[in-house]
Amino acid sequence: MSIRHIKPLGQQKRQAEPAAPAEQESTFTLRPLAFAVHLAIVGSVALVAWLPEAHAQAAATPTASQARNYNIPAGPLAASLNRFAEEAGVLLTASAEATQGKTSPGLRGSYSVAAGFAALLAGTGLEAFRQADGSFGLRTAPVLGQSGETQLAAVTVQHKREFRVSKGATNLPMEVKETPQTISTIDKESLRDFGISNSNDALRMGTGINVEEWETNRTGYNARGFDVMLTQVDGMGMTNDWGLVEGQLDTFLFEKIELIRGANGLLTGVGNASGTINYVRKRPTNKDGGEIQLSGGSHDFKRLALDYNKVLTEDGKWAGRVVVAHEDKDSYLRALGDTRTSIYGVLEGQIGVDGVLTLGLTYQDAKQRSPMWGSLTLPYADGTLADFNVSASTSQDWARWNNKSLNAFVEYSHSLSPDWEAKVSYNHTQGRGATKLFYAYTLTGYLNDDNTGLLGWPYRSTSQSQSDIVDVSLTGRFGAFGRQHEAVFGLSHSKQTSLTYSYAGATFPVMPAFPYAGDVYPEPAWGAKSVAADGDQRITRLYAATRLALTDRLKGIIGVNAIKLKRDGTAIYGGGTNLDDETTQKASPYVGLTYDITPDTLAYASYSDIFQAQDQRDVNGAFLAPMKGVNAETGIKSEWLNRKLLTTFAVFSAKQKGLATIAGFDVVAQQNYYEPKDVTSRGFEIEATGRVGADTQITAGFTSLRLTGADGKDIYEWVPRRTLKIRADTRLPMLPAVRVGAAVRWQSDVAKTGGAWQDSYVLADAFAAYALTDKATLRLNINNLFDEKYLRTVQYGAIYGAPRSAFISLDYKL
Repeated sequence: MSIRHIKPLGQQKRQAEPAAPAEQESTFTLRPLAFAVHLAIVGSVALVAWLPEAHAQAAATPTASQARNYNIPAGPLAASLNRFAEEAGVLLTASAEATQGKTSPGLRGSYSVAAGFAALLAGTGLEAFRQADGSFGLRTAPVLGQSGETQLAAVTVQHKREFRVSKGATNLPMEVKETPQTISTIDKESLRDFGISNSNDALRMGTGINVEEWETNRTGYNARGFDVMLTQVDGMGMTNDWGLVEGQLDTFLFEKIELIRGANGLLTGVGNASGTINYVRKRPTNKDGGEIQLSGGSHDFKRLALDYNKVLTEDGKWAGRVVVAHEDKDSYLRALGDTRTSIYGVLEGQIGVDGVLTLGLTYQDAKQRSPMWGSLTLPYADGTLADFNVSASTSQDWARWNNKSLNAFVEYSHSLSPDWEAKVSYNHTQGRGATKLFYAYTLTGYLNDDNTGLLGWPYRSTSQSQSDIVDVSLTGRFGAFGRQHEAVFGLSHSKQTSLTYSYAGATFPVMPAFPYAGDVYPEPAWGAKSVAADGDQRITRLYAATRLALTDRLKGIIGVNAIKLKRDGTAIYGGGTNLDDETTQKASPYVGLTYDITPDTLAYASYSDIFQAQDQRDVNGAFLAPMKGVNAETGIKSEWLNRKLLTTFAVFSAKQKGLATIAGFDVVAQQNYYEPKDVTSRGFEIEATGRVGADTQITAGFTSLRLTGADGKDIYEWVPRRTLKIRADTRLPMLPAVRVGAAVRWQSDVAKTGGAWQDSYVLADAFAAYALTDKATLRLNINNLFDEKYLRTVQYGAIYGAPRSAFISLDYKL
């Protein structure tokens, strides 16, 4: 439990990498090492020494005779081959039928490309061969005919097979198509093309994900009608306090973002029916090189980002990578400004024949000038809404919201046998915050006719938090009843602590008519600090899951997660002190079935219990009891165009009992209080993602849902019932150096009883990129192309969304 400063919010195995474009080589890593803790600190210095060598040595694709070290576990043949090809830095193309139903014993040790393919394909009846364009294909291995001559039966090769693997909600490595739930991926190419550098803008692209920016520095995400309570990095993370995320991550540090929708209990031991956001870090590769990006545009936007990889040893066993990004900008909101610096370093290397060690460090320093704490009050008592300029802000010029975070992680994986791999992961995060904030609110929830009625609330705090997570797992396959099956067993323990101080001495002024200037209330003389909240949360869990091959086509997934959750702490609530000491134990099952209707089409169904401890408090200041419920989902996934396009249709139903729902505002405590409610979500999702031509990619997703309370009536009207998101890009046939793309987002109307509302609206973004040379690309991005005026949230008051903006970027490959 992370208890932070008082928050009114208004009254109211490295396992998968995104596929490279067809015309590019896939540059994935050998997984030799990943980073020393000090590398992020000295990385900038070391980088200066690396760059000249990088220019002197062109990173060539390995030849068939060059040997490298590999540590690829046993598993499905398709996944093993793709991982080997990506780590070797070569392209592999093959039809889906060629590898259907086949397994591989894995690969450990030093191999050339040719020898590696031969070892992985031993006993499968297939062999790899080099094609005219330098890539590799698969064909039936030669057999000896009756005449004694070798005969070949060719396997048709038509495309580069997409690399789609995720651990989903089971912790088992499976292709996205084979996972019995919906998973969307936003890769680094899409983030770069659309000029996205922060997590909020990235998640707006995701099918079924709604981004609720309640303030300028705190955001809530929801999916299928419920708050997303779990955010992970490389599969490890803690629940989000109150469903809120403070600050934004710089997306340049990540290879991709996975959006796993539906029940997520097997991932953490606690969860709900919304889903999980998983950020996948960039890792070292087998090639020296990288990129640098320089951007500038509207609202004095300035950004510089650098990503560089270096192979550290001649045998390729160790490699390191440094990623740095700095951004400074103003805003369309009055006086708002942001400065953010992010540094990430990672080392990865081979330990002996069977071990891989990864060490990493991430540091982020974010400063926000004149932030909004809370949002706008727009309703009048007669039921109409005020209409202000989109720049309207309740903040004062002296307000600040600063955050620093440091994350260090260590991973070690070890192949125990051709079939089993053990992994130990440790993740440590520290956070520091300092705020001077100004909140404007009304006691009635309405503005007066002359836009008066607002009261001010100055607030200052400092906070610190720390989380530690350790996870030990065993993953592998076993034979039974003449078939091969997969299993994972794990134990994890996490601890999260937090401490917040607030400062006394502030008054509560009556504010002039809104919108007012940023200097109408001077910074107060702050008094002594005192503890506002402190607490800690511990979760210990045991988990296990197995994927059983019941028949050639039918697979069954069974999992269970047993947790012990303990939290305690103190929170100053109004004039009293609330002590909490709670221990909860819970076991949750997960059951899934998949059936291959054809080699390209799969039907699935899944069921899971859900359980979520809640940070919200009732009118007496006590924590609400944990939310419990059930989640069910069924769907069909199909691959088209030689597996280049994946479509998903899913129908879901979830019931959550005792879900925290805002019930009112305590004037004495100056804080919302909540009550438990039973909420049911039912709906469907459709998504299509992949290539529809040699140079055209598309992702389109539609979500429709209904949310009802225990009485069967609609509830949570601020959640859009229908959303449509489409993004596409293509290369112009007549101008091959030019790529263009567009993204469109539509949502249905939303409202808050007694508060603001927003009619349905459409937003459009676009980009055009021109390749100046093989290494340099110039890109123009335009956001909110048609300058739509809209409210980006109505749940806790309202804030206007960003108007049209534009910026130019120069990308250069090192």
